[in-house]
Amino acid sequence: MGKSTRVTEKGQTTIPKNLREKYDLEPGDEVVWADTDEGIVVKKRTRTSGRGMLVPNDTSEGKREEIAEELEHRVRKRRDHNYEEA
Repeated sequence: MGKSTRVTEKGQTTIPKNLREKYDLEPGDEVVWADTDEGIVVKKRTRTSGRGMLVPNDTSEGKREEIAEELEHRVRKRRDHNYEEA
């Protein structure tokens, strides 16, 4: 079994340094908490972006941003759903 940490009165805990380094967790990163049959699972939420995807050349910058934001929303929603099932 791994290292243990305490939960504070505010519900906070520290992720051990070796795990922060192994999983490249930095201040400001998000983690997802999933309740599973095995117990709590914590996973790093990876940031994905629709930037750079192929769209017609005549697509306006505003429309490109709108498409990218929608894609990011869909990917995040799908990932969260998958974490909930894990």
